[in-house]
Order: sequence, then C-alpha cells, then structure tokens
Amino acid sequence: MSPRCRVNFNTMIFLVVLQGAAVVMFCNWYIQLSPCDSAPPKAKTHVLLLSSWRSGSSFLGQVFSQHPSVFYLMEPAWHVWTKVQKPGAQVLRMAVRDLMRSMYQCDFSVMDAYMPENYNVSTLFMWYQSRALCSPPACSLTLRSQMSNETWCQKKCDAQGLEKVEEACHTYSHVVLKETRFFELESLYPLLQDPSLDLRIVHLVRDPRAVMRSREESAKAFDRDNAIVLEQRNVPAANVQYEVMQEICRSHVRINERAILKPPPFLKGRYKMIRYEDVARNALKEINDIYDFVGLEMTSEMEEWIYRVTHGKGKGSRKEAFQITSRNAADVSQAWRTMLPHNKVKRIQELCKGAMSLLGYRTVDSDKEQKRLDIDLLVPREPYEFSWVPAKTQQTGSS
Repeated sequence: MSPRCRVNFNTMIFLVVLQGAAVVMFCNWYIQLSPCDSAPPKAKTHVLLLSSWRSGSSFLGQVFSQHPSVFYLMEPAWHVWTKVQKPGAQVLRMAVRDLMRSMYQCDFSVMDAYMPENYNVSTLFMWYQSRALCSPPACSLTLRSQMSNETWCQKKCDAQGLEKVEEACHTYSHVVLKETRFFELESLYPLLQDPSLDLRIVHLVRDPRAVMRSREESAKAFDRDNAIVLEQRNVPAANVQYEVMQEICRSHVRINERAILKPPPFLKGRYKMIRYEDVARNALKEINDIYDFVGLEMTSEMEEWIYRVTHGKGKGSRKEAFQITSRNAADVSQAWRTMLPHNKVKRIQELCKGAMSLLGYRTVDSDKEQKRLDIDLLVPREPYEFSWVPAKTQQTGSS
C-alpha cells in the first residue's frame, strides 16, 4: 500500500467520533426547529366545585362527571371528616387540602391513611357517581361517550385497590373534585399558587331558605357534619340546623368577598360564582358558561342529558334526596316557598341577611308574599358583583 494511502488508526477513530457528534448535534438542532409528529400532552385543568350541602352540587357534579373529558370524584374530604375522632372544621381543612393536592396529581396513595386494610374502589365515598370509574381503563362497562348508569356501575365496576382509579385519572384532561367542606378560600391558596396545578374554583350557592327546606328532609344524615361545622360545641338540638345554616351563609360571604372584593393576584380568572336558581331557570346557558370557564366543550350528548334531567316532573321525593333523577328544576328551586313554614323562613332570613343581600336573594315579609310564586325573589346578577373587575371599579362599588 502506498504511504500516501496509509491512515493512522487513532485518527480514524477520532474522525468517526467527530462525525457521530456532528450527527447528534444536527438532529438536536433539527428537532428544535421542526414541528414534532405529535404534540406533547396538554397540561391538566383542575377544578374545585365548591358548595355546601343540599345546594344542587350533586347535579352540577354530574354535569362534570358525565362529560367525556372529566375525571370526577365526589367529596373526598368525607374520608378525612369521618376518620378523625370529634374534630372541628378548622383543624381538618389542611388535611383536606393536602388530600386534594394529591388527588389532583392522580396520586391516590394518600388514601391509605383513611382507608381500611385491603380496601376496594367501592370504599371511595359515592364512587359510582363518577362516570370515569365506570369507564375504561377503570372499568369496561361504559364508553366515555356514553352516560353512566349508577346501578350497573355498582354491580360491575368494583375492584380491589385504587391502581385502576389512578391509571384512569392520568388519561383525562380535567380532574374535578366536588367539595362541601371548605368554609374559606385562604387554606386553598397553596393549591392556587402551585405551578403544577391549574386550579379553577366554581362556587355554587343556593337560596338559604331552599337549603334549609332540603336539609330538613334528610336531617339525620348531617349529624356528624353538623358537629364538625359547629366545632363540637354543645348546641341545643332545636338550634343546630339554624347555627349550621348561619355558618354556611357566613362562609359564602367570606368566599365571595375574598374572591371578588379583595382577591390576591393568583386568584385572577380562577373563580366563578354560580347560583343554583340561575341554572334551574336556564340550564344550558349557565352550564355552557361554566364549561367555557374551565375549558370544556359542550357535546350533543351532554345537551340532551342536561335537558332530560332538568325537565322531568315534580320536585323529587324524600327517597331521592341524594340521587340524580329527572325532575323539574324550576319546581325544585321554588319548593321551599310552599313547604317551609314562614316562621322558619323568617328566622333564616334574619340569620342569613348579609349573604342573601350579597348573593341576590330577596326576603319575604309575610306568609302570603312567600306563597305568591308570581313574585320573583331572585335579584338579576350585576356583572361587577360576580366577575373579576379592575381595582378602580372595586373601590367605587365598595365605597
């Protein structure tokens, strides 16, 4: 071989390595400049449906749960409130918040602290009201595009452990938790400031007189919760419901004023208040607004389902107090006016006067006025009261 054609072996190795490095650098440069074949997965949206008991939150929860893009769970804080012996709401709020943070991140190992040994999916509170737990990958019973059936879900979709629940959670764009056990917003601030979460708060309120009437139909079911709300104080039995209602009304005022009148910067665009009565009167419009707020698309199947469950007959029976059945939503929202004695109405109005004024509910001065259903007791919403406004407008409105 001619001396000219000889190449040093080390030089050859160096040239090969250099060529490889050049290829790697070019590929990295190309990937950065050229579009990817498939876009990276979109970050999740996290929603807190925040309400109080008997305020229509089970129905609105189903408006989320039945949507094909939503992983929904109903009142996970129930596990915290029932695990700790004789606590108060103030003590438990941080534990509830930390539980929710884990669930929003689809980490269900946190439930081990609140569950018995060898627990099943059915140990989760009202688990069958989550369409996601009745659909793949959690269960093969219901396609995501279909509405779930609670009865069949209970029979077919139970399983040991929460591995499938966790797997299912990761496959949805929206994780929605419904809660009735928060009485202020401040304990939620760490979630709102967490860069790994995109939290939106839908605050559902209802006329306290209607809430009182509904609570009376299932009073015994609230004994444990009442004691926690009242911080285990020794309250005469005849006053328990009234004192709980007063605390609920105060909490709605605290939450709404904090979000609207004195909001920290990280709350901007993250809070929306909804009145149950507005949903009852114009369900599709109000629910479309809620979907827009949290980034969900309305589907034809959801439109049909919403119409069906809000245009049934009657007010619902005592037996159906915790079920989602087809009822006439407008009749349900007005039922208290003919069924709640005026002396109780008068007392609730006294206890909840500030909340009723803020949220837009007119008082009645007599039994006759109460029963005149042609008198509208719902004050039309003013935009500045219920949406984010500039600081200058806030100062003008509050002066």
